[in-house]
Amino acid sequence: MNRQPSPVPRRRVLLAGAGAAAALAGPSLGASPARADGRHRPRAADSLQPYASYWFPDSLPSGTPGDGITWRSLAAWQPGTDRDLAFNRATVPLARRFTPVPANTTARAGQARISALAAFDHTAGNPSQGSATADTYAPTHWALLDELVFWGGSAGEGLILAPNAPLVDAAHRNGVPVLGTVFLPPVAYGGQLRWTRDLVRRDAAGRFPLAAKLVQVATVYGFDGWFINAETGGGDAALAAEMQAFLRALRAAGAGQGLRITWYDAMNRTGQVGWQGALDDLNRSFFQDASGPVADSLFVDFRWSARSLADSGRLAEQLGRSRYELWAGVDVESAGWDTGTDWDAILPEGRDQVVSFGFYRPEWTLQHLPAGRTPGQFHAADDRFWAGEGATAARPGGAGGWRAPATAVADRSTLTALPFATGFNTGHGLRWYEAGKVTSEAPWSHLGLQDRLPPRRWVVHTEGQHPDISWDFDDAWRGGSSLLVRGALDAPATVELFPARLPAGAATVLDLTHRLDPASGPVTVEVAVATRPAPAPGRPAPYVYLPAGTLRPGDGWRTDPVRLGPLGSGTLHALGVRLTGRGGAAVAWRLGALAVHDGPASPAAPGGLRITGTAAADGAVSVRLAWHRADGPVRHYELHRRLPDGSRRFLGGTCGTALYVPGLRRAGTEPAAEIEVRAVHELFTTSEPARVQLPW
Repeated sequence: MNRQPSPVPRRRVLLAGAGAAAALAGPSLGASPARADGRHRPRAADSLQPYASYWFPDSLPSGTPGDGITWRSLAAWQPGTDRDLAFNRATVPLARRFTPVPANTTARAGQARISALAAFDHTAGNPSQGSATADTYAPTHWALLDELVFWGGSAGEGLILAPNAPLVDAAHRNGVPVLGTVFLPPVAYGGQLRWTRDLVRRDAAGRFPLAAKLVQVATVYGFDGWFINAETGGGDAALAAEMQAFLRALRAAGAGQGLRITWYDAMNRTGQVGWQGALDDLNRSFFQDASGPVADSLFVDFRWSARSLADSGRLAEQLGRSRYELWAGVDVESAGWDTGTDWDAILPEGRDQVVSFGFYRPEWTLQHLPAGRTPGQFHAADDRFWAGEGATAARPGGAGGWRAPATAVADRSTLTALPFATGFNTGHGLRWYEAGKVTSEAPWSHLGLQDRLPPRRWVVHTEGQHPDISWDFDDAWRGGSSLLVRGALDAPATVELFPARLPAGAATVLDLTHRLDPASGPVTVEVAVATRPAPAPGRPAPYVYLPAGTLRPGDGWRTDPVRLGPLGSGTLHALGVRLTGRGGAAVAWRLGALAVHDGPASPAAPGGLRITGTAAADGAVSVRLAWHRADGPVRHYELHRRLPDGSRRFLGGTCGTALYVPGLRRAGTEPAAEIEVRAVHELFTTSEPARVQLPW
């Protein structure tokens, strides 16, 4: 390992960095990120604003919580009295996914996997349903992830965090499970051993009530399990034995719901906190005991070495477990791709990979950027982190000490059923577009509205110059972004978009919605479709090219349907486009949407739209709205306000059936604001609206 482990416990506390926890700031596993945009935790001025949930196990700290913080006991939590539950409940099921032929010759399938511990906001004041800013961490490299931990917790706010619904919905759409966090901080960061004892306390019947509560929370909120981080020192072997029994009870109780547990390498069987940097005799009982698995995986502390990881992998296999159920921690919070890591200890060249690995705080790709950063700058940094500098997925960058994940881990895909559609919406934007028109000028973020996106950044096959490909936020067909291809096309260029296993027949159609920017040269566009997989890693799929028309500047957005029936019935293994310019002229081609389907479809309308709460301040009104789920398949719901001139303004969207809308103001002398909700299909067709009036 290039970086020597610090004698001071690293990264262990998800401090909020404000309020009661501010005095505890210092090196820790959970210190919450500073807000680069200057925003602070919301104050309680709007009592309607819902936030992601957080709790203490049972007993609360002494004193008074800081501004904007609510102290809650998990032991006292009941779904029926959770006023924010409808806003925090994820609804997208965890998608199944498969591993296509890898995009390059170095990525391995079935070996090392990746976990990520990411903080999306402070523990307190994390909005349940996105916020009115595009400056947010919006991960898109789901295809390389196997698990995402919603990281947080502090002694001044709360220790148990439930992930907010938009994150879970986005991850589930891409087949990635999301874990909540149980964080028992070191004493140096405010930890109290009584909270550990609260967590593992038994009732009169010898059961663990809080194990049942954790299962209930995950099941009701719709996420996939818990990351358990017990770092409060001062315990003894008896407490460690109770913790181990608690884990076994938690795993057993959650097994029927498919819940999983990741244990962090901190407390050991003596009850002390040791951070072994390995799976060994001191912590193996929290991973596996004589009765079988206790946790589904172990996050190995950052002080690992090549030898300790090799020994850990062998021990896991001796216990009858996979060595890839061990995550070797890689701390990227402060240095990102400049982090010194002994990658050969995890991913040796020419041999099987040793263990899996886990990134701590990959949201560095956003946080390291200066004030005034744009969504495009964030995604450029995020793509560099995951694919490598100046790299493509077919030739990922691994030089300079950084081993980009795409060099080692085979990507996965969830494209297995029709209909499939994407608007290349990354889940945040500077404005909101519908059919190429702006329906809201306000910046926004909501990961639950993120589309399934091309997993490989970027694979291009051409005999000429490679064009630049990026997410662009200056124009979109639907949502907040589009895919922009720019460059001098001196030879035809095939851009791979999606590996797939989509069924296709005589009626199957691929719709392409695209346009050119005004200064672009003309472009001839063909749909690239492969009915067989790539012959080998790093080799292109055997594409067939079907014409989609020639675009010229000034044409505006247009949708070109391409019938796939001539290919015959079978399976679509890859989707892409081939672009041909004229005389090497510079082009700027924008892809706004892609859909594959066997025919049009529209969702049923939701019913029962109603206002469930209002709050007025400074001449504006905030509202809580709820409705009944529409019959049939629904991707998400979108809300608009119908203005007196007949136009519609986008208010927000959600995968659930409740939405908080802040800051509504009267338009002229209208007697009431008219609000509409529509169901949105997987093909992004919309239902008839349900309506409600907000009287002024």
